[in-house]
Amino acid sequence: MTQSSVTAETTPKSPYERLASLGIELPPAPPPIANFVTHVREGNILYLSGQGPREADGTMHFGKVGADVGIDEAYAHARLTGINLLAVMQDALGDLARVKRVVKLLGMVNATPDFTDHPSVINGCSDLFIEVFGTAGQHARSAVGFGSLPGNITVEIEAIIALHG
Repeated sequence: MTQSSVTAETTPKSPYERLASLGIELPPAPPPIANFVTHVREGNILYLSGQGPREADGTMHFGKVGADVGIDEAYAHARLTGINLLAVMQDALGDLARVKRVVKLLGMVNATPDFTDHPSVINGCSDLFIEVFGTAGQHARSAVGFGSLPGNITVEIEAIIALHG
């Protein structure tokens, strides 16, 4: 392996290059569904309000994980929710390269009382953030089950993001 090929392979890609390689185009940031804002910036920390599995056309995914929705489908919904969180980051920051680190996620799963694999569902968002931000996408996380979520959506995820100065 030549020095130039090693350098080319180890040069970090931008979040936009990584999104393009994944075939992901960010939708417009979803608007809030109630009396709150989608994000708050305090210093070099960006707090993202909970987002759900909203398609670019506004369609939402509904149901109880463990009854109406299986783990693979719920994982895809968490990934879609991650795309919506990225859209809010883009809207708030103007450039995803301003993200220094994904600090923490709170993933909520609309699940039946006997469902126990919440982490596998929220991995849909976690895996996406690592794919887009590399090691800066690794984060602390909680993945918990709820008896219901707004509008009966399958998942809701909020995030705390550290920004470059």
